[in-house]
Amino acid sequence: MHNFTPLSGLIGGVLIGIAASGLLFVNGRIAGISNIFGSLIPPSGGDAGWRLAFVAGLLSGGLVLVFGYPEAFGQRPPASLSVLAAAGLLVGFGASVGNGCTSGHGVCGLARRSPRSLLAVATFMTTGAATVYVVNHLLG
Repeated sequence: MHNFTPLSGLIGGVLIGIAASGLLFVNGRIAGISNIFGSLIPPSGGDAGWRLAFVAGLLSGGLVLVFGYPEAFGQRPPASLSVLAAAGLLVGFGASVGNGCTSGHGVCGLARRSPRSLLAVATFMTTGAATVYVVNHLLG
């Protein structure tokens, strides 16, 4: 494992927890990006404002990191732009089929003790581990 930084991970986890809790307590909404972003296309009623603010915050946070600490992103993407785009579409499709994304199920669903989220997270983790094994040990 490279660049293991438990303090940074702890701080990031606490900030994510505070943000997710804040959205739940202030808006009564769960901080799952697939539902937040997916409901912007097409806009649904009067709640597009906070959804746009949420997505803008995610994008601006990434831009601040790009300019403030570009080393965080490494040298270059691990795949071509077309492969990354296809992967993004598959993730979006999976989030739609699974009624939520990893952030919605993993951070917010588990915190609410949702059985559906527990099953989803177990599926994500098992599938991820199997994929890493196949790619690293079977495909070389």
